[in-house]
Amino acid sequence: MQPARDAKDQQLDEHRVPVDDLNMTTDQGSRVDDTDNALRAGTRGPTLMEDFHFREKITRFDHERIPERVVHARGAGAYGIFELYEPLGDVTSAAFLNDTSVKTPTFVRFSTVAGSRGSADTVRDVRGFATKFYTTQGNFDIVANNFPVFFIQDGIKFPDFVHAVKPEPHNEIPQAQSAHDTFWDFVQLQPESLHMIMWLMSDRAIPRSFRMMQGFGVHTFRLVNASGQGTFVKWHWRPVLGTYSLVWDEVLRLQGNDPDYNRRDLWETIERGAYPEYELCVQLVPESREHDFDFDLLDATKIIPEEQVPLRPIGKMTLNRNPQNFFAETEQVAFHTANVVPGIDFTNDPLLQARNFSYLDTQLLRLAGPNFPQIPINRPVNEVRNDQRDGFHQHMVHESRTSYAPNSISGGCPGAVEGYRHYQEKVEGTKIRMRSPSFEDHYSQSTLIWNSMSDWEKQHIVAAFLFELGHVERKHIKEGVVRHLGQIHPDLASQVAQGLGLPAPAMAQVHSDTSPALSMTGQPRSVATRKIAILMGDGTDAAAVTALRRELEAQGAICEIVAPAEGTVGGVPVDRQLSAANSVIYDAVVAADGAALAPMGRAQFFVKEAFKHQKAIASVGSGRRLVEAAQLPNDVGVLIGDGNDIAKRFAEAVAGHRFYERDVSSVPA
Repeated sequence: MQPARDAKDQQLDEHRVPVDDLNMTTDQGSRVDDTDNALRAGTRGPTLMEDFHFREKITRFDHERIPERVVHARGAGAYGIFELYEPLGDVTSAAFLNDTSVKTPTFVRFSTVAGSRGSADTVRDVRGFATKFYTTQGNFDIVANNFPVFFIQDGIKFPDFVHAVKPEPHNEIPQAQSAHDTFWDFVQLQPESLHMIMWLMSDRAIPRSFRMMQGFGVHTFRLVNASGQGTFVKWHWRPVLGTYSLVWDEVLRLQGNDPDYNRRDLWETIERGAYPEYELCVQLVPESREHDFDFDLLDATKIIPEEQVPLRPIGKMTLNRNPQNFFAETEQVAFHTANVVPGIDFTNDPLLQARNFSYLDTQLLRLAGPNFPQIPINRPVNEVRNDQRDGFHQHMVHESRTSYAPNSISGGCPGAVEGYRHYQEKVEGTKIRMRSPSFEDHYSQSTLIWNSMSDWEKQHIVAAFLFELGHVERKHIKEGVVRHLGQIHPDLASQVAQGLGLPAPAMAQVHSDTSPALSMTGQPRSVATRKIAILMGDGTDAAAVTALRRELEAQGAICEIVAPAEGTVGGVPVDRQLSAANSVIYDAVVAADGAALAPMGRAQFFVKEAFKHQKAIASVGSGRRLVEAAQLPNDVGVLIGDGNDIAKRFAEAVAGHRFYERDVSSVPA
């Protein structure tokens, strides 16, 4: 039964103006003429706070869900230290970037973007790489992703992008996946997203581990030295172990075998003392060179190719401690792009300007009020003193009788002193909802990625497009995406079109520039922290296995004995029984027994699957019989032998990560 409507409601109804369903309005009923561009001072100027539509749209979006993060809900964290290589006083006055004797504490939260807290780790998605530096001048956050660009240029489009990639509203399907109509409809209507899509369809979207994943600050920030001189900067995290990924079929298997695969890997590796390490690198651009590129430095959908501005390593972060309580630390940590210290400032990047508003607004709801910086994980190491009082969850007991400034009762304390000073930049322009023409190129850097990929990387990108678009129901959406691919590269467009049964689109003339740094080939090679399964049975030569294991572990590998039953085999303790193990949770496999395992279908499948996922496989002793029973060809990365020779060759093979040149079609299912 509907509640009775009072006279006021009825009177308002008489004066309501019918609104056509096609016309967008604000929550206050004011019609909206542009929802793609925030109001700014000039086409390249800062976003204006008086843009009520932008603020309303972002605020409503920030407050949509509690208490889980709207994006980056699925995460894992760790503590560490950052050590500076050399003082950077020539470009910044930030204290922690000028004192090489200081070990700055850090906390990092890795995450996926699209899925809920209960989703799997290994989905195709962007990964967050957010780092909080607890400096003596306050907290500084690099809120990074594992891709160097983003889907949109203006933050006013962020709610639209997230709504599109989230599960479809009518059935809440699919979870943590972009392979559905609403996401690809957004893509085909927003060509600015195409550069990010090329990254998303690459193997960068399915990292082997958080320890082998790059991080990028995305935006162009500004460093400021003691003289007030500014320098543009882009932040890069580079894993010491190199950047490596999974393969798609392996990802699908992992989601069932271990949905916590990346989270577990980070935790267990730190517990073992094999601490993940990352170099912090910067790309520095003098302000005099701001307009020297064929793209706009303020455009978050663009990279600065490393061949044009090389990376400069400035320090190293080591993650050396796991949290004690997931909720208190990893879940309650609050990052913010506007958490900066003296010597670090912003640019007028419209996406960055929006994030500087949105992150704080989100945390006010998710962490229940303005006192979330008092939660231990968010508390700075230096003393906090100000006149901010009361509010939800106030932990501080303020003894002062004044909470205003200036005052005479408390001796004028706390008083403003020399501290953070914003970079002085002249800003002028007409208040306008429009982007700079320098933001209009949406294809050339997507072409740069394609041109820079190796053959196997291109094959994986095409396969990713076919998987994703194969789950799209509406033909016109597929056709729209393929038309855009025709503007990126004819080879990419024709292969995807053929796989979808669509005619090849009109092809654009494209450039042939390359950037080798974009390819995942040529990574550092190491067997350290690689997880190796050693398949043993009753017929195993335990002495040979022990010698091989000792040699591999001496180089930092993690070896686990997998056998048909728990307990011991040949006097060696079993780490995991075969029925509870799967090749997808290992980087490589050693077949150490064939007498007992060769007739077992599960053991055969174990090595077959590792072969199909292009991993290194070694057989020692009677293990040759298991390899033969699995009908593996004498292909690259399949090693047969005994003694120290096989250990050396196998370690080198494992260090290479994968054998992408392997013909996996020759192995029977």
